[in-house]
Amino acid sequence: MVARSRIGAFTPIDVLVVVLLCLFLLLVLPPVVYRQGGGASRMTCGANLSGMGKAMLIYANDYEDELPRAGGRGTQWTGRTPNWMAPDRRTAFGLAADGAGGEASVSACLYLLVRYGGIAPERFVCCGTSRKTWEEGIKPFKLGMYRVPGKDAELIDFWDFGPSPWLHCSYSYHTPYGMYALTISNEPGFAVAADRNPWMDSPSAKAKDFLRFKPDITPFNGTTEQAKHGNSIRHQNDGQNVLFLDSHVEFAKRAFCGVDDDNIYTISTSQAAGDPLGTPPKLGSQPANGKDSLLINDPPVAPK
Repeated sequence: MVARSRIGAFTPIDVLVVVLLCLFLLLVLPPVVYRQGGGASRMTCGANLSGMGKAMLIYANDYEDELPRAGGRGTQWTGRTPNWMAPDRRTAFGLAADGAGGEASVSACLYLLVRYGGIAPERFVCCGTSRKTWEEGIKPFKLGMYRVPGKDAELIDFWDFGPSPWLHCSYSYHTPYGMYALTISNEPGFAVAADRNPWMDSPSAKAKDFLRFKPDITPFNGTTEQAKHGNSIRHQNDGQNVLFLDSHVEFAKRAFCGVDDDNIYTISTSQAAGDPLGTPPKLGSQPANGKDSLLINDPPVAPK
């Protein structure tokens, strides 16, 4: 038998064993991670939302503690930005001379993080096991995807994810239009953004039937399946990644994870506190009160 020249040296057999062990782990570990953690898409969504949260705090520091809001005072949520490639904000959203009024998509608020925060558009699209497996019907917004004036156009020249923003954004955002827009002074447990709202149409699926949803807590006493019916469709109805105002992200197994168990996807029926059930939103909807999380996304809308 040949002695090793020094302690810790490896023979060819040792190296082969290590290589085979690594190959075995590569084959075995991914399914285990998927079962325990919800898969690569869940982790990617969480990372995307975490990045948004950090960018939102920086944005708020520059804009008097307000989180991103497209348009101006009194702007209405219409699911589409009138002129997403306009040369200025007033023209883009159809604002009056004093900055009031106008229309905007909720995605335009998130696009401000592209325009001013330097976040890549692909970070607003949930993907599968790799960056090549995007959510069905949704792809990252890119230069050259739509015809724009000027050959030197850059992402920072635009005001939204193109003419159909719902095709390029996988996430919902607390409605910034109306009297309950968020600032960093709101409660830390307030939901800011999450996977898409299950009660609104998306490129990959129609809105769910709200009558099938019932929270599995008192006094509703629904079943587990009835409670899961209120989750976003993105992660096999198991739950949703949620960004909270204190900038932490968690995978919530129930949609009623806001302040006072408020449902993050519905309008509260209470005028003072949260509501685990609520009512589903539609274009133009606003929160019922200051504790009502209402995370919305732009549904496909017909061109004017």
